[in-house]
Amino acid sequence: MTAWPYPRRVAHRGAGKLAPENTLAAMRVGLAHGYRMVEFDVKLSADGVPFLLHDDTLDRTTDARGRADALDWKELAQLDAGTWHSPAYAGEPIPTLAAIAHWALANGVACNVEIKPMPGRERETGAAVALDTRALWRDAATPPLLSSFSEESLIAARAAAPELARALLLEEIPPDWESRLARLDCVAIDANFRALGAPLVAAAHRAGYKVLTYTPNEPEVIASLSAWGVDLVITDAIDRVAP
Repeated sequence: MTAWPYPRRVAHRGAGKLAPENTLAAMRVGLAHGYRMVEFDVKLSADGVPFLLHDDTLDRTTDARGRADALDWKELAQLDAGTWHSPAYAGEPIPTLAAIAHWALANGVACNVEIKPMPGRERETGAAVALDTRALWRDAATPPLLSSFSEESLIAARAAAPELARALLLEEIPPDWESRLARLDCVAIDANFRALGAPLVAAAHRAGYKVLTYTPNEPEVIASLSAWGVDLVITDAIDRVAP
């Protein structure tokens, strides 16, 4: 990646809280609010199909129960991923990574693909998501940014598609953050906004890394992060924060 091609504001899980997270409906709402980049979570079905879901279980955001990877894609595709949010979205399905890619490319929307593996499937998921991302976005002017909390997934993604940019997600900043980024060949750190400060942002920039953050939702907090030089803010508050 020769230049940083991403906008400074990203819609978290598609539309923050305004639509059912990680659905095509959410992506459309994010775009309708002017956001030109969306973030979403991807894991693998039982038969290896990359699909969008945040949790390790289906319980919170679908009408099913149990492990998120216990069902084949054909079964997952029948689930209702919208009613939990509000009646207006009843029947909204879980999308595949491929469906999101087709929509994003057609609408000129950049993507942050968070690799969200089920326990024990870190390397498998990292490799599969990276390979599919490379294939789906092969002609894209702006390739997606891959990110993950799982270092195993990022290692597998690097091996599978080394040309795709990667960011390491962190809840807290460890003392060895710089060596971790170097070992993983990442281009950015993606940290909880509460863990950031102006000195860390400056240190990351001096070391040649971009700084991403999740999920500040107060405009004044986002203004402070921007003043520190944070390169990309992932937010739920797409109705209150200008894209």
